[in-house]
Amino acid sequence: MLTGWQLRVSKFFIIPQRVVLAIFGFLAILNAYTMRISLSIAITEMVNKTSTAEQDEGVCPADSDLGSDDNHGGEFNWDQELQGIILSSFYWGYVITHLPGGVLAEKFGGKWTLSLGILSTAFFTLITPWAVNLGGSTALIIIRVLMGLGEGTTFPALSALLASWIPLKERSKLGSLVFGGGQMGTILGNLISGYLLHNIDGWSSVFYFFGGMGVLWFILFTLFCYSDPESHPFISDKEKEYLKQEMGTLSRDKTLPSTPWRAIFTSIPMMALVCAQIGHDWGFFIMVTDLPKYMSDVMRFPIKDNGLYSSLPYLLMWIVSLSTGVLSDWLITTGRMSITFGRKLFTTIASAGPAFFIVGASYAGCDKALVVALFTLAMGFMGTFYPGMKVNPLDLSPNYAGSLMAVTNGIGAITGIIAPYVVGIMTPNHSLEEWRIVFWISFAIFHATNIVYCLGASGKVQPWNTPHLMNQSEEVGDTKHDIFSEKSVPEAIKVSK
Repeated sequence: MLTGWQLRVSKFFIIPQRVVLAIFGFLAILNAYTMRISLSIAITEMVNKTSTAEQDEGVCPADSDLGSDDNHGGEFNWDQELQGIILSSFYWGYVITHLPGGVLAEKFGGKWTLSLGILSTAFFTLITPWAVNLGGSTALIIIRVLMGLGEGTTFPALSALLASWIPLKERSKLGSLVFGGGQMGTILGNLISGYLLHNIDGWSSVFYFFGGMGVLWFILFTLFCYSDPESHPFISDKEKEYLKQEMGTLSRDKTLPSTPWRAIFTSIPMMALVCAQIGHDWGFFIMVTDLPKYMSDVMRFPIKDNGLYSSLPYLLMWIVSLSTGVLSDWLITTGRMSITFGRKLFTTIASAGPAFFIVGASYAGCDKALVVALFTLAMGFMGTFYPGMKVNPLDLSPNYAGSLMAVTNGIGAITGIIAPYVVGIMTPNHSLEEWRIVFWISFAIFHATNIVYCLGASGKVQPWNTPHLMNQSEEVGDTKHDIFSEKSVPEAIKVSK
């Protein structure tokens, strides 16, 4: 029962605390992505373009009103291969802290695991200009690795928080909101970076701005958000009662056995999920990391337009992820679709749509309007990944959702190391023909990984969600939990004492 200051503070919030948490989770990923991808735009102005062996064959003509600054870029003589290494170096650190982040979030709660990771990324973003001016490409690579180490805890910690706060019947909707921060972060990262680079001399302002926003988020998040409903000092009694009814528990069960790694790594639905994550991340990282370079080097968009046109695909992706999240929840809660079928359907749409449209964009030549339209449609379809495979770890094991997200996102993030480097190697002359091969490879990866996911995926709670009860009952994974009901939902995710 709330009393005194707790009651007074709770009256200031007109939305439930689980929605407040979801909004701050959205902003966490938004900040993480702006800090991660800001270099993708900035590097087009940091590199001296006249120092590369640029060939006009297979490259679109530059706009007649393109200024000399847009033609020549900056002061660093980094070739395409080195740029690929720089852009991929973030993920060298990113993949390392996924598993530790998931385990820490499950053991101690997601609040500090998430917030301290974002804070460290913000710090290294702020000192990026100083490091580059001091040590050039080597210092930049080191800073990017350190940023990745900090940001690697983001998705595992958020999954642990969502598993503690979000009832099953709201999972697709609020999960899509939270994970949609990636698209909005990419939109704002591209737009604001383009604006700052066009209007302010030098490229340092990009890193100062986004690093500062990360610090501001940390302060607000630590004031208003908590790891679970039980530890929240000013959550309303009404919301507490609702969450207890829907979820069966308001706090983490500290008596749970250690993470059942053997069961996880031998689980067919889990391995299918990992495969889908690889396909999603390959396509997404190709677009996030290298689309601004494609727009600059091949399509010859000036920097003030590059940020705008590179961001449009993610605006549609964000809208689609939110709308299909609501649609998915409605289809499941009304019994029109099982969880398993829904996850497979939306993942298939998110694989096939982008595969066809990005290849189509490579055959659109120098028709800039058509290229932008096709890339925008490609990323729009990719938005259905979020009510599809992205929330699937919460289905399989609410108790170990942080570890599952750590495994899937960590393995998938390896493509973030490979993809930019492969693109750098395959596009030495950054011509349309070279990029077309890159997009055909993405086409094949999208379809191959989706087939594996459809064959092995599941939306059922797995027996290893409660390893201490596996020998007592296998009822947890029964198909009765595919359709939500007032009685089955708490039992599906409740940790038995």
